[in-house]
Amino acid sequence: MILQQTDPQMAELLKAEEVRQQNSLTLIPSENHASPAVFEALSSVLSDKYAEGYPGKRYYPGNEVADKVENLTRERAKSLFGVPHVNVQPYSGSPANLAIYSAICEPGEVIMGLNLLDGGHLTHGWKFSMTSKFWKSVPYHMTTDGLIDLDEVRRLAQENKPKVIVCGGTAIPRAIPFKEFAQIADEVGAYLLADISHISGLIAGGQHESPVPFAHLVMTTTHKTLRGPRGAMIMVTQRGLDKNPELAEKIDKAIIPGLQGGPHLNNIAGIGVALLEASKPEFKDYATKVITNAKTLAQELISHGLKLVSGGTDNHLILVDLTTTGPGRGMFLDLALERIGLIANRNMIPGDPSTPFYPSGLRLGTPAATTRGMGEAEMKQIANWIAQVVEHIKDFQLPGDKEARLALIKQFKESLKTDAWYETLHQEVKDMCGKFKVPGIR
Repeated sequence: MILQQTDPQMAELLKAEEVRQQNSLTLIPSENHASPAVFEALSSVLSDKYAEGYPGKRYYPGNEVADKVENLTRERAKSLFGVPHVNVQPYSGSPANLAIYSAICEPGEVIMGLNLLDGGHLTHGWKFSMTSKFWKSVPYHMTTDGLIDLDEVRRLAQENKPKVIVCGGTAIPRAIPFKEFAQIADEVGAYLLADISHISGLIAGGQHESPVPFAHLVMTTTHKTLRGPRGAMIMVTQRGLDKNPELAEKIDKAIIPGLQGGPHLNNIAGIGVALLEASKPEFKDYATKVITNAKTLAQELISHGLKLVSGGTDNHLILVDLTTTGPGRGMFLDLALERIGLIANRNMIPGDPSTPFYPSGLRLGTPAATTRGMGEAEMKQIANWIAQVVEHIKDFQLPGDKEARLALIKQFKESLKTDAWYETLHQEVKDMCGKFKVPGIR
């Protein structure tokens, strides 16, 4: 009510976003819905407080409570993931990874990560990222079956002697082989960094193997499957301390004064709340249902004739290979699905015959739908809707000629507005969403 009086224009936009979220379904695997308790922490008076430094060693006074908040969040993370040291100050995953590299690598040294177009992340050494400008990036790839090419990882590691090997990514539907990565890292004396941003909630819920026994460093964002606010954590494992007893200190110094200033205390409090929630038995049930829903959705998509990268999923994420209907069709499908209220995202697939601007895949995930209480019956219905849309747009094929391509895309976007066929499915999606409330919407 206060915002409505102070800034009605902004209040109207926030209300519009609430309506959009409630009436549509988030299927982007990197998005989720935080709890009302997390939102309460985010909007607390901690937003007002500067706390540069670390508990007991701040550059500002008045941080007695702030120290307790940060220490409580650290202890919850250490307990949940079984690590001796955690830094909860990174603003997001990208600066967290940058801090890790700067802590353990000299400029120009080699880093290895999964190629972005194969499912990696920008900060794993993509050519346009600063991580490949400060350090020499040697990417590894997926096989055509959608599995990490461990033979290539070993060969490249032996040839290039990287300082750090990163395992993890943004579009990996199968379990990450942490043990095998650790063996390769040990063979060449590299640090192993496990980026578990997508799967940390599944690990906390006991539904995915933890990298802690194998990796020296673990980085995770705190939203996605962990269901917290948008932030990140860097964890130093016992294995990491055994390799370098100063590793925890190096990480902390890389965050501040290395890369960041004052931490966002309200966000740290929200992370602390999410970590407590993730330690409860109910969260284990949630993590189990996320995977059950993903497997059900994957199987139903296959039954409708769609092809999946790697043939299925071990986690929360599904990558649909649309090349059987033509190259570069991910954009058409994600726009058409958005028209009916299903929010997924276009994505490259391993060996994609098209470009990142017009990828041939669609990335789907079940964290947000599961948070809203949806189950296997809803997954089957979602698969049915997706299959109907794929069939409906099959005649829109991406031309090779640039001008013809732009003309067709314009025509396609116009058809989304004028084609009455979409409206029936849109109403069906809206009706289903109405039965499952978004937790943070009052």
